[in-house]
Amino acid sequence: MVIRVSDTTPKLEHKGYNRGLILGLTMAESMLLLVFCLLLVAAAMISAERNHRYEAERRLALLEKKQSEQASLIVQLQSKLISGDLSAADRATLQKEWRELVLARQTLDSMGADGTKPEDLQELAKVAEVLKQHGVDLAKAPDEVSKLLAGDGTGKGAHDWPPIINLDDAKKNYFQSGSAELTKTFERMLDTTISNEIASNLSLYDADIVEVIGHTDEQRVSRGSSNLDDTLIGAMDGKLPISAVEPADNAGLGLARAIAVANVLKANPKLKNVTILPMSAAQLILPGDTITAGQAGAVESRRRIEIRVRGRTTPVAVVNDATALPVSVH
Repeated sequence: MVIRVSDTTPKLEHKGYNRGLILGLTMAESMLLLVFCLLLVAAAMISAERNHRYEAERRLALLEKKQSEQASLIVQLQSKLISGDLSAADRATLQKEWRELVLARQTLDSMGADGTKPEDLQELAKVAEVLKQHGVDLAKAPDEVSKLLAGDGTGKGAHDWPPIINLDDAKKNYFQSGSAELTKTFERMLDTTISNEIASNLSLYDADIVEVIGHTDEQRVSRGSSNLDDTLIGAMDGKLPISAVEPADNAGLGLARAIAVANVLKANPKLKNVTILPMSAAQLILPGDTITAGQAGAVESRRRIEIRVRGRTTPVAVVNDATALPVSVH
């Protein structure tokens, strides 16, 4: 009889050996890898800091070298100053700068005693810049303001404008009808008494522009075509005689007469540095500054030359984003 004995030997499980693994590595191996990565990062940071330190040390060395050179230069200058071993130019420069420094200090102390603050000086500098842009001298600004506010204090008082020199053709025969050529009498008058009066007005009113305006009557010009486009500039430059200019209307005739007068004035030495501008008012404006309503025929009193002086107009000054106005010096 065969007796079966049951197998009571314990069986071991192998699944436990896989516990504690990360990406196939044990916990100990994982920790070693992490520590290694941290060491790499720390090494990179230490290297960067070392580079920064080296750069700072290099800059410090350069600054120390420059400071040493400046100190040496100061010592040399002090030695020269004490020994009097300065050139005449260096001594003059040193004395001038020292006087300016002392004067600036005294000025600041005086202004501070009067209650002036640095902010006030900054505002004054802005005002001076605006006045300069408009061609107004800062020293003359109070007088200019006083003129504007003369009268009732609202800026609407009487202005001291330069007078207008009015040369009418009545009984003088300055021009022949329809012609821009000057008579000898008129030419002599322009070169003597008229030029003297213009020069006086320019000096009195501190002006540098002369406007010569030609006026005509309403009598039609008996010429079919005009050559002003071809001859005006040449006549103005003196390359063509005024007789070469052939206007076909009163606007052109007034301009041609203004050019004839302007050329005589330009040749006068008393008006050498003055800008002379010829213009035409044609037949539009009557004596007395009124617009004509229509007055046909030859009227000698309307054939005239007006001469005005003024200051040069500055470039357009922007008042705000939407408005721009030309500002005149005078």
